[in-house]
Amino acid sequence: MPTAAKLFAAFAFAIVAFFTAEVFKPHMPEGTQFGYFSLVSALIGAICGWKVMGPEAGRGNLMALSSGMKTALFMALVALFVFSTYEMLREAFRPSYSGPMEAVVAIFEFAVDYFVAFLAWDVLIVLFVGGALAGSFSEWAARRWR
Repeated sequence: MPTAAKLFAAFAFAIVAFFTAEVFKPHMPEGTQFGYFSLVSALIGAICGWKVMGPEAGRGNLMALSSGMKTALFMALVALFVFSTYEMLREAFRPSYSGPMEAVVAIFEFAVDYFVAFLAWDVLIVLFVGGALAGSFSEWAARRWR
């Protein structure tokens, strides 16, 4: 059932994901082609905001902060999996792997590489402070429109 809290959470986490992706880009190797990276990240943020934060809004301000950070972490893990899988598929079409297990292992190799780049302090600050603010925004919407 659509609610104002879910709508506001989707919008807020889409913005958080977009800006986190923009802050993340300089931490990748020189010459990396990003394409729709920020927009796909925003879509992942909107879905996570709707599905994870939206139902948890309306339980108080402290819960909103922690739920916002939990949603931000979940959003980052989903994005990590999505982009790692995309890179594996991109490499798979250039016959880089000798078998399917090597391709599956490559997903985790790409994920580790992205995770190391993701551990920059500015990326983590944007993600978690933005997640806490987005959680508070969703809480505000839940209280405003019951």
